[in-house]
Amino acid sequence: MKFFILALFILTYIMIIWVPKRKTLITMISAVICAVSCLIFKKITFREVALSIDYNVVLMLFGIMITVGLFSDSNMPNRLSDKLISKIPNSLFALVLLSVLSGIISAFIDNVATVLMLAPIGLSVAKKIGVSPIPVIISIAVSSNLQGAATLVGDTTSIMLASSKFADMSFFDFFFINGRLSIFWAVEIGAILTIPILIYVFRKDNKKLIYNSENITVSSVVPSVLLLLNIVLLVAVSFIPNKPDLTNGLICVGIGVIGLIYYVIRFKSRAIKTAIDSIDYKTILFLIFLFIIIACVEKCGIINDIGKLFSKVGGKNIFLLYFLIVFGSVLFSAVIDNIPYVATMLPVVATIAVGEMAKYSYLLYFGLLIGATLGGNLTPVGASANVVGIGILQKEGLEVKTSSFLKIGVPFTMVAVFGGALFVWLTWGLI
Repeated sequence: MKFFILALFILTYIMIIWVPKRKTLITMISAVICAVSCLIFKKITFREVALSIDYNVVLMLFGIMITVGLFSDSNMPNRLSDKLISKIPNSLFALVLLSVLSGIISAFIDNVATVLMLAPIGLSVAKKIGVSPIPVIISIAVSSNLQGAATLVGDTTSIMLASSKFADMSFFDFFFINGRLSIFWAVEIGAILTIPILIYVFRKDNKKLIYNSENITVSSVVPSVLLLLNIVLLVAVSFIPNKPDLTNGLICVGIGVIGLIYYVIRFKSRAIKTAIDSIDYKTILFLIFLFIIIACVEKCGIINDIGKLFSKVGGKNIFLLYFLIVFGSVLFSAVIDNIPYVATMLPVVATIAVGEMAKYSYLLYFGLLIGATLGGNLTPVGASANVVGIGILQKEGLEVKTSSFLKIGVPFTMVAVFGGALFVWLTWGLI
């Protein structure tokens, strides 16, 4: 049973990479086969299948897609991109700045939300400058995913680490803990090292901008206000302990509904069409089916076996254990969703960090987070932010080849991982 699910899992990802336009259909078929097989052999229950879907992520996607759709329809992205270009001397700097801004925002709100917010501006800037929007949106996506591990509120994996009984970290522990620099600084070093990669990606667009600002009319500032309110609320609720799992999702849906009601009152029938057009149903369904597949893989013990392998191979050699956890996590997170992977590996790391190895506990936890979070940038399906970014491009009628993503994702990931991992080792490994 385990080998069958593993083979199906591998085949699914090969097919997704090979035929990206059919990724939703492929994951749907695979999810059905996985779920039915696991149900027959009693590896999973109907309740576990239903609960395997991260409804908080789904609701966040749904709600913020509506808000961002209204934001885009208001013509505000066009206005902002116009102002951005008019103040910047060359196009290279403008494109790199967008990616850097994506990372900064993503350190404090969800990666997917960041991509959805900045993608309309990125598309508009690319159009005005006259460059392909594909590398622009991919760079925004990978930058947002990179910064997710910087703070407690940046990514689900950070929340999992902070709330676990093993690490028990507060918001400020991500900056300093036990008198030492914490993971935030490791991520920022990785982010700084990726700037040359971004400059190289957009090197051909290094031209002086001779641009006259246009008189662009914004139909309403309400969607922009709601988008900012969404950000503020997501950050604010992150400080509330023991909040319901669906809190972030309900906030995003609530803001989206408020915006939709306003648009119905203000613009009548145009509002419904705008909302429908703004929701990327294929991406939402793809993520739902992917959650089910990962749950089946987890219930069959495959992810747990991976965790045991780390412990067996690394032994008591802390250098070997650390880099095995970091780069092993990079490879696995390139094809496995990092949430169940981190959930499984946290107790594994806890069993390693006992006795004389206890002083290296944060070294191993931070190594796990860096590898699992940044590893998602290796492939188009390794992180939800990447999936959403590619979905936005496909919705624009643009075909995104896997090779196009890898040209940016691979060097971006390796530079960030090496920089961040080395910083953590020098800070926490040499004790």
